[in-house]
Amino acid sequence: MTSNKKDPVLVVLQMSGAYDAVNTIIPYNDPHYADYRPVLKVAPEDVLHINDQVGFHPAMKPMKDLYDQGKVAVIQGIGYPNPIRSHFRSMDIWHTAEPDKMGTEGWLGKAVRDLDPNKENVLTAVSFGRGLPRALALPGVSVASVGELDTYGVLTGIDGEDQRLEALDIFARMYSPLIGSGPANDYLSQTGLDALKGADTLNTAPLTYSSSVEYGGSPFAQWVKNISQVHLAEFGTRVLYTGLNPGAFDTHANQNIAFPKLWGEVTDAVSDLYEDLKEHHKNEEVVILMFTEFGRRVQENGSGTDHGSGSVAFVIGDAVKGGVYGDYPSLEPGKLDEGDLKWNNDFRSTYATLLDKWMGLDDKAILGGSYEQFDFIR
Repeated sequence: MTSNKKDPVLVVLQMSGAYDAVNTIIPYNDPHYADYRPVLKVAPEDVLHINDQVGFHPAMKPMKDLYDQGKVAVIQGIGYPNPIRSHFRSMDIWHTAEPDKMGTEGWLGKAVRDLDPNKENVLTAVSFGRGLPRALALPGVSVASVGELDTYGVLTGIDGEDQRLEALDIFARMYSPLIGSGPANDYLSQTGLDALKGADTLNTAPLTYSSSVEYGGSPFAQWVKNISQVHLAEFGTRVLYTGLNPGAFDTHANQNIAFPKLWGEVTDAVSDLYEDLKEHHKNEEVVILMFTEFGRRVQENGSGTDHGSGSVAFVIGDAVKGGVYGDYPSLEPGKLDEGDLKWNNDFRSTYATLLDKWMGLDDKAILGGSYEQFDFIR
């Protein structure tokens, strides 16, 4: 556990679509790299060197700048046993931390339950974007799921809290014949009340927010801005979640066009978030996890890359001991996993490190087992 005076906050950024790990952290000095990537290769002089072996894609300069400040842990070779190259199943595995079966409980949902066991704060966790990620789903745990913070509300066309409470009660009773009048109906009613309370509170975040940082205009950049607004409003939120729209990094074709644009957008937003928090003296309170569901094949397909296995993840923040963690998987043809990078560190080790060393939670109970931890948290 860190010595932070404030409660530690975890921000999770989901990079949907599976970014190409080989061109994200580039093994520019490996002779096999250019052989596999005649079209997609990045010239060694253009790579943002981390060391004499690997470096960031040139579009990721904002991330490299944070790395040079010692604030980025690069988690190489991350993955899970018996890799599956399906977006949906792989993301389910990351969300539930259950590679061997179909899990139903989100790992962050369990964390939220442990952070707020008495359900005292309806805003312990807030998610921005389309729908609630399964990572945050757990029966009995309420999570505020927000499309756009500036327009967020529940029954906003009805004036007065009493009238909106009455409308929610009517809504719950409408569904009673379908779901019964027992715990399920009580849960529906409570979820509605929690959403109402959360919406009324969250609506105030943009009103109290002021910053010199100018975020980009993309939905992702604006959701990252919303994360800053909610954290700076001091609602007691401990877990904040957002990501790119589904499929964004699924670069089967035209990767040389889409890939730099996406990493530019993402790393600009991450840098803006850090600078925004720093401007308000809140940067020591937040750690960011950025992940994707799997990597992509080492051999390009002509203009893009197909679904693969081993990948790379990032942990960012003042509490992070920057550096490279885990070994870069071998590019030697005989050491690939059916043409993919072979994963060599379990993603649950990264989860365990964040849960235990940053959030101060029982990682073994949440993850259902013991996993070797990294030392990337100071």
